[in-house]
Amino acid sequence: MINLILDLQSLELTDEQFFQLCINNRDLLFERDAQESLIIMSPTDGETGNRNAEITYQLQAWSRQNKLGLVFDSSTGFKLPKGGDRSPDAAWITLEKWQNLTPQQQEKFLPLSPDFVIELLSPSDQLITIQDKMQEYLINGTLLGWLINPQDRQVEIYRQGLEVEILESPQLISGEDVLPGFILELEPIWLS
Repeated sequence: MINLILDLQSLELTDEQFFQLCINNRDLLFERDAQESLIIMSPTDGETGNRNAEITYQLQAWSRQNKLGLVFDSSTGFKLPKGGDRSPDAAWITLEKWQNLTPQQQEKFLPLSPDFVIELLSPSDQLITIQDKMQEYLINGTLLGWLINPQDRQVEIYRQGLEVEILESPQLISGEDVLPGFILELEPIWLS
């Protein structure tokens, strides 16, 4: 996956124009950082796509059982409160947050930061770029985030107000009190 970053500070791309750009170019994934740079990403490779599907599957199965919130896949846009439009590989928000959105807000990029996010490092991603993105989620209110690095079999855990914790070759990770009872099995991710 190749990312291109365009500096759009000299242009005023409204939220509606950005949304329409994304709709008109569905073969590409667009994000904007807090500085209004436009990030253009191509579709993922086969291994990354399979890993993303496994992660979303496990998160959705847990969410269906407990009915505490909603799961979103990698094509969902979130308009972060402090600027930026991001699409984590997997995300979850509480049911209360979803119900507080208007029907019009639910049909566009969600104007909030997810409670929980997962970013999956693909072979072409730069680790520092994704680490910065994880910090951006925390600054915007995300409670828990996992950066999964299949190449090195590492998971970086991001929590509000705490240092990043790095796990080496874990087989399972707990959703802690943010996702009560959720356990992500990593063996399918490591084997993909």
